[in-house]
Amino acid sequence: MSTMNISLPDELKDFVDHRIRSEGYGSSSEYMRELIRRDRDRTRFRQYLLDGVQSKPVGRMDAAYFAALRKRAKVAAKKTG
Repeated sequence: MSTMNISLPDELKDFVDHRIRSEGYGSSSEYMRELIRRDRDRTRFRQYLLDGVQSKPVGRMDAAYFAALRKRAKVAAKKTG
């Protein structure tokens, strides 16, 4: 694991310290890792949305489509769980 040092103004340091205490984080590193993961996930989700908007339609999104989608999700969950 790599180390990264950051400098914060006192106001932000106090905020981070409060969040660590109030949300049950073990350390400022744990809190920062969680924020970075959330940002990464949000960035990926945004890209998925943009990719979807730019893709060509593949068919109707009717009840049959969603039934098949649920079925595929259940099969995938069984394989990973």
